[in-house]
Amino acid sequence: MAIIVVGGGGRGAGKTALICGLLRALPERHWTAVKITTHAHGGDESIYEETTAGEGTDTARYLAAGARRALLVTSDEGELGNVLRPILDEHARNGRLILESNSVLRYVQPELCLAVSTSLAGGDKPSFELVERCADATVGLGGHDHAIEGARIHFHLKSLERISPTMLAWVREKLRDRLP
Repeated sequence: MAIIVVGGGGRGAGKTALICGLLRALPERHWTAVKITTHAHGGDESIYEETTAGEGTDTARYLAAGARRALLVTSDEGELGNVLRPILDEHARNGRLILESNSVLRYVQPELCLAVSTSLAGGDKPSFELVERCADATVGLGGHDHAIEGARIHFHLKSLERISPTMLAWVREKLRDRLP
């Protein structure tokens, strides 16, 4: 199983846009994209599968970007591990998951964790500290595509929905053993 986690400081950070960029950059991998939230979305079920591609919801955007499946998981923080278990079990052998969440890092150990460093809402969520500690790289908007090497690589992208060739090569290398 290959798991990518994308976390961010809050609403408007660009997490969904980055996931859509990754889905477009890696279309041959047939990803299942999962948005995880603690906010109620009107349904009674804790796992909802989106079936219509579009721009109306984050999960519809995932499908439009090329996800094989798009799921919305709604769970209280304390129940998230139990709610995720069927999804993780289903994808255990050869599955490929991209998870949009900060708190999911308490329940999974991804092959790749990306922290989106731009937030339009100001003030980071407390759960973002977990993402910052676990992140393999940070990603943010920049005037042009470039990467800054350091203790942790930082990718500046002109658009979060378009992964630069440098970042794509880095992602492929990180996932090399998990993406035959």
